Amino acid sequence: MMWGPGYGYGFMGGGLGMIFMILLVVVVVFLLLGAIRQVHDDRRHNLARKPRAREILDERDARGEIDAEEYQRKRAEIEH
Repeated sequence: MMWGPGYGYGFMGGGLGMIFMILLVVVVVFLLLGAIRQVHDDRRHNLARKPRAREILDERDARGEIDAEEYQRKRAEIEH
């Protein structure tokens, strides 16, 4: 039975609308998971980077490649 214009099968013809909505939800979930993973990886990378940079700086100081003033300046840069 037809109830008038616009009351037929609904948005995009019944089942097609449901498939579109499910696809939309799946895409949004994947985008959110990707964004969360990116933020997590960036934080892990930054946390792992600082000790290695400090080790390299300490090695350069021990070899005499940099003086005490440069060592302190670069150490302050790494810490911040």
